[in-house]
Amino acid sequence: MRVKLATCPVSDALEQLGFAHPMLPPEIRPLRRDMVVIGRAMPVQDEPPVPHGGLNRYDAKPFGLLFESIEALRPNEVYIASGGPTGAARIGDLLASRVRKIGAAGVVLNAHVRDANAILELGLPTFAHGTHAYGLQGRHNVVDYRCSIMIGHVRIRPGDLIFGDGDGICVIPREAEREAITRAIAKTRLERNVREAIAAGRSVVDAFNQYSVM
Repeated sequence: MRVKLATCPVSDALEQLGFAHPMLPPEIRPLRRDMVVIGRAMPVQDEPPVPHGGLNRYDAKPFGLLFESIEALRPNEVYIASGGPTGAARIGDLLASRVRKIGAAGVVLNAHVRDANAILELGLPTFAHGTHAYGLQGRHNVVDYRCSIMIGHVRIRPGDLIFGDGDGICVIPREAEREAITRAIAKTRLERNVREAIAAGRSVVDAFNQYSVM
């Protein structure tokens, strides 16, 4: 996949298979455009903390189960989190360095990150809404991990395949991954033929009529 594919044909293939929303919201972007992430999902559920005095057992523990969720990562998994306020930073360089040390494939957040320059130096593929200095304290509590979560219209389950590049993050359901990847590779080959035909002076009408791909 890393060598032969991009998210665009994979997304197209999943839509052909009946998955109406294979891509995460477009606000979730790589910290650097050439970043690529491929790995199994380790989903993490956040909630905004309940104000002091409210009935919530996580309030007595800063960040809830955040540290436990980081340590639950396995090599080649993608830490993918949603549920708290998107405007706050969800991970900084200290947590990112631990994610990197564990050997995880990358981080995908429905939120911001902080310490972006240090994260870039780590070389950890990181996808988020952007960078912002506001930290986790009082804004995010992790309430569960290795669980099913939602980001936008997309359901992410443990073990689903996460594929991200400069065009965004694609979630490939485990039961459909073989068919989706096979179709995406076939479409990529046809698109190469179309590209060569256009470069040779063919019209897009002729190229599409011949290859049925655009």
